[in-house]
Amino acid sequence: MAKKKKARKKTAKAAKNRDVLVVASKVKAYVRDMDMNTSAEAISTLSERVYTLLDEAAQRTQANGRKTVKAQDI
Repeated sequence: MAKKKKARKKTAKAAKNRDVLVVASKVKAYVRDMDMNTSAEAISTLSERVYTLLDEAAQRTQANGRKTVKAQDI
């Protein structure tokens, strides 16, 4: 019988080790087109916002009995 893995809550330290979900060069180019600069913290914060959006969308998807995240979930 296979053992189930316990879900771990992400700590602040674990959150810092996540992959960046945005393409930094694209974000910087977009901001540069507005004649502004982008800090490194802005990229990581934007990525964290994407993680939050996806986590919330996944919860809505599960609540609706689906396994596919759709635009309406975001």
